[in-house]
Amino acid sequence: MQIDDALISRLEKLARLRLDATERQKLTGDLQRILDMVDTLRALDTDTVEPLIYLNAETAPLREDAIAHQLPQSECLQNAPKHDGAYFRVPKMIDSHD
Repeated sequence: MQIDDALISRLEKLARLRLDATERQKLTGDLQRILDMVDTLRALDTDTVEPLIYLNAETAPLREDAIAHQLPQSECLQNAPKHDGAYFRVPKMIDSHD
């Protein structure tokens, strides 16, 4: 992939940035170095390398899943701006995105 002015302009628009000539030149160089590094990694023979699942062999100890320090419902609702006695009342939120 070649980094050109058209790609930089498109990235600038997508990221809603306004870059000056110096920043565009620096970004072009940075992106080209990233792509060169990816190409170098692609050239490596990894057929005999086992995938890394965990960074270390140790596992974190699990804690017991127990309820502790639970407040009564009336205390929880005490400082709520709006409640109906049993539940918090919040403004209705409708997501219009599909």
